[in-house]
Amino acid sequence: MPTSPPSASPSSTSPSSAAPFMAVSGSTLVLAAAPARQEHPARAVRPTRAPGPYRRLFALPGTRGFTTGNLIARLPMGMFGVSAVMMIAGQRGSYALAGAVVAAGLAATALVAPWTARLVDRYGQARVAVPATLIAVLGSLSLIACVRAEAPAWTLFASYAATATTPNIGGMSRARWTHLLRDDPASRHTAMSFEQAADELAYMLGPVAAAFLCTAAFPEAGTLAGAVLLLTGMLVFTAHRATEPPPAPAVRGPSPLRALGGLLPLFLALGAMFGSMEITSIAHLGAHGLGGLSGPVLALQAAGSCAAGLLYGTLRPRTLLVCLGVLALAMTLPLAAAVTGSLLPLALALLLAGMATAPVMVTAMSRIHALTPPGRLNEGMTLAVTALFAGIAAGSAAAGSAIDHWGTTTPYALPAGAAVLALGLARTGGSVAKHPAAG
Repeated sequence: MPTSPPSASPSSTSPSSAAPFMAVSGSTLVLAAAPARQEHPARAVRPTRAPGPYRRLFALPGTRGFTTGNLIARLPMGMFGVSAVMMIAGQRGSYALAGAVVAAGLAATALVAPWTARLVDRYGQARVAVPATLIAVLGSLSLIACVRAEAPAWTLFASYAATATTPNIGGMSRARWTHLLRDDPASRHTAMSFEQAADELAYMLGPVAAAFLCTAAFPEAGTLAGAVLLLTGMLVFTAHRATEPPPAPAVRGPSPLRALGGLLPLFLALGAMFGSMEITSIAHLGAHGLGGLSGPVLALQAAGSCAAGLLYGTLRPRTLLVCLGVLALAMTLPLAAAVTGSLLPLALALLLAGMATAPVMVTAMSRIHALTPPGRLNEGMTLAVTALFAGIAAGSAAAGSAIDHWGTTTPYALPAGAAVLALGLARTGGSVAKHPAAG
């Protein structure tokens, strides 16, 4: 079959022309130029969209891995107390005994946790956190065995006290972010906001998961599941060694207590606010025949704080005084809503109050980072958390007494008063409160 040679027109060699293609014309095979593709105006090259702050955060190598372990190990923090109460009360028939065991465990944690944190700073997270977690898990398993075997009451106290060695997973995770982002204050602010949201998520889902397991499966299921999750999460977390801050075995000098003296009373006041708000809300809803909605309403408050924490991470950080001022105003809303006796205004007020707490906690924790001596960060974080838990216990006790004397509406003044006290403490703290969260 005769063929015709291809045309050597200039357009066939133009860079903008399309590649040639084969075609048949009658009995002749020809090589013709493909029609040029017309670029649609809408398909013009668009500017690359900059990734968001959280996407940039988790693009760092190793961050997704240790965060996965962090979230798994964090969930049991909201499970253990509820699980222990339901297990002990269900098997022994005594809420007084159950409450006393949990209270003793919290007291033991307040004493042991700072020492565990100091060892973590000195010898490294993986080297200390794993054996400390194993001791805590054995304590949980011992508690289950003692409850089922109807062992003497003192064995319950001893077993639950052993869980005080549980490492502060939130503090260790924040220490990793601080190490990775030491030269990037803006990203560090985003990371601290994420950590606060993770705290709220754990304390929102943990009690719900514990109550479900203890009632739907068997009384010991919540404690058992919590122990498994804690150990699994800690192993995953510590396996990512590349992001672990280096240990500081040679660090000596004054305790972080001296550097944080102006902030720890603030955490006590914030804890009292949280504790009194929770107990008062449960009692108020119960008094109005809405006790079954206590869990969802409190979860709504935590959800508001979680969402606000994530949003705050995308915004410019504010000073602690500004955040506390907003919190003090927001904490008056539940008192005003409780006077109406209606569920909807109270739920909305608790949602807004919860949203106001996240910026305060993010900013206050960032001040802990800034003021803690080098090499002692995990210890400083744990001291702050211990002060917070002590405040929660005091606030819960104060709210319980106030409810017995004044009913379930007036005690909503306690969290409002605690927020105002926190604001006053920050104002007297001078430079402690004047720096933004990224400090």
